[in-house]
Amino acid sequence: MSELNYKSFRGAEIDSVFEPLAKLRIAVFHDFPYLYEGSLDYEMEYLKIYANSPDSFLFAAFDGHEMVGATTCIPLKDETEDVREPFERAGFGISTIFYFGESILLSQYRGLGLGHRFFDEREAHARSFELIKFTCFCGVIRPLEHPARPADYRPLNDFWKKRGYQPVIGLLSEFEWLDIGETAPTMKLMQYWMKNLADAIV
Repeated sequence: MSELNYKSFRGAEIDSVFEPLAKLRIAVFHDFPYLYEGSLDYEMEYLKIYANSPDSFLFAAFDGHEMVGATTCIPLKDETEDVREPFERAGFGISTIFYFGESILLSQYRGLGLGHRFFDEREAHARSFELIKFTCFCGVIRPLEHPARPADYRPLNDFWKKRGYQPVIGLLSEFEWLDIGETAPTMKLMQYWMKNLADAIV
């Protein structure tokens, strides 16, 4: 492992790294709890939402020329309707929220503090917009007894809480994807977590 290098991308610049970002998403989300059987074609289409938003942000870690970690965020108003809908229904001001997308890192690069770095970079970007008061993300809900759950699996709930995030009761979405080993996509329940940026910076 060589010394990592980092690069930030904004808006349309993200288009230049769609393919490595898509491949990284597929590799990392293959593992529990997402168990995602991804396709490059779908990923490349999905990522266009970031290139189409002038205020979206990608922070990526590279080992040499290989992207080994990445994290994204985008104004919630620029997200898809299925992401915006539960916030609108709950009465949140969409223009005051930044949505954090993936935070992904190949397993051999974990434990180096990049989880915190990824949150720091995204929160700093969100704070640069005067109207933004909150940041949020969502995580999949899997049953404790799920057969694919590794014995040593540790959920990230405590880490997220240390960063100042809390799950918002009732703020949920359902997203559909194909699980590994399955023949048809199924709906998964996603829990949203939020942070008030007026709170002390971790």
